[in-house]
Amino acid sequence: MSTQNGSNKGMVPEARAAMDRFKMEAASEVGVNLKEGYNGDLTSRQAGSIGGQMVKKMCPVRLMKFCRNDRTAAGHMRVVTYRAGITG
Repeated sequence: MSTQNGSNKGMVPEARAAMDRFKMEAASEVGVNLKEGYNGDLTSRQAGSIGGQMVKKMCPVRLMKFCRNDRTAAGHMRVVTYRAGITG
């Protein structure tokens, strides 16, 4: 970050270091060779796969399953699954 004005506020140094470690971990998980410093040689696909992996880890989909009585057949149970996540 070169400027510190407007809504483009700088991160806490410890938070920046943690995000950099998180980014390196995500890059290794998707098989992208990310190096410290400038990474302008990455393709858009590679950079996007790193960001996508980070989002996937930060915003996991939540599943909830439970059984309830079936309303149409007495004595039968039905499995109900709720899936919650972020859509965009």
